[in-house]
Amino acid sequence: MADHIRTALITGGSKGIGYGIAEVLIKKGVKVAVTSRSQEAAEEAAARLNELNPDHAIGMAADVRDLASQQRAVDAIVQRWERLDYVIANAGVGHFAPIQDLTPEQWQETIDINLTGVFNSIKASVEELKKTEGYFITISSLAGTNFFENGGAYNASKFGVVGFSQAIMLDLRKFGIKVSTIMPGSVATEFNNHQPTEADAWKIQPEDIGHIVYDLLKMHPRTLPSKVEVRPTRPGGR
Repeated sequence: MADHIRTALITGGSKGIGYGIAEVLIKKGVKVAVTSRSQEAAEEAAARLNELNPDHAIGMAADVRDLASQQRAVDAIVQRWERLDYVIANAGVGHFAPIQDLTPEQWQETIDINLTGVFNSIKASVEELKKTEGYFITISSLAGTNFFENGGAYNASKFGVVGFSQAIMLDLRKFGIKVSTIMPGSVATEFNNHQPTEADAWKIQPEDIGHIVYDLLKMHPRTLPSKVEVRPTRPGGR
């Protein structure tokens, strides 16, 4: 990590994995912008993060489904901090149902947020990342290589994220931009309306993903772990 302050944009950063990543980066001295579709949620997350490292976080409303919205977020970061070093495309949604019950609206929302949102995030930030020879990290899932019953929409989106990430890694490395995808298994978050409890202690914790992100960021520039699979050590707490 260089002497100057680095900056990061984390989509879906107001809770769960995104917030866990932000928390680790803030503690390491990175300035972080967290986005959410809710301005209130984004600002509340930024306030909590600033308690860890004052004046290092901002929160803003942005919808990854909308390229213009993502571009405004990137522009706001550059205007405030004069650079953008890291983008973590984390925003995601899950609809799980057998194909006969999966609605067109559920399919579309899953693809729009989980896959098109990643496209919009890199399209909005790529020119700034060229300037800093930055890092673009996508949060996929083990569902990006392992299909399961009732996972039609989610599997499609996450398989797509893995393929997209690996392809743009080849496109962008010539500009000095690194691209990696992280593929977690079970994580203790609020995803899909779950409320984490002590019973989730066996699962990956959001801050664990944050430490993986930081390890990627500080790796020597000559080395690129392009895909990282991570799973609980003891599934189900066994």
